[in-house]
Amino acid sequence: MQKEGRVEVSVYQKAKKGNYYCGDSYFYHEADNKFICALADGLGSGEFAKESSQIVMDVIKENTTDSVASIMKKSNKKLVGKRGVVLGILQIDLQDKQYAYSSIGNIGLLTVTSDSTKKRNIPQAGYLSGFDRPFKIMTDDIEENMIFIMFSDGVTSKEISNSYFHNREVEQITDTFSYQYKHNVEDDDTTLIAMKYKEGPQ
Repeated sequence: MQKEGRVEVSVYQKAKKGNYYCGDSYFYHEADNKFICALADGLGSGEFAKESSQIVMDVIKENTTDSVASIMKKSNKKLVGKRGVVLGILQIDLQDKQYAYSSIGNIGLLTVTSDSTKKRNIPQAGYLSGFDRPFKIMTDDIEENMIFIMFSDGVTSKEISNSYFHNREVEQITDTFSYQYKHNVEDDDTTLIAMKYKEGPQ
């Protein structure tokens, strides 16, 4: 769990039952009034899915200050000849207090404000595979104690509707999800990243 900086982060991840490799890869970073978090899910499962999702994370690590649209395009180009991925990228401008988000495929984003208002982003259909395609970028304002929850398709709509996502502590969100999830059949790679924005320097 990351507590330093202005965005707290807690992550839950588990490979599909029977697999050593989890096809999901994620990355987050905060510096120079910018926070970025990305989650990619390689098509299928196992080692080759992991390879493609990790390629995308390596691109993002090298281009953290780029715009979301630029990162999506660079990630896409690196996948020529590789297994495709679905990808979600969240970038928060901590100075202007705005966020930008883009998602292609089934990487979801849920925001929860301090008054417990939930808003779920609808991902763009498809996946990245090296072919040029347009990307939709969603932008909105951020507010004190706003929660962002990014998740792969191992997290169901029913699970996202649970009340524990109103919790204001990100570690409790992932801990509760972990407890609930272990009672389910693990039929897909699963990653859930809970983030909380805090005002001012720490």
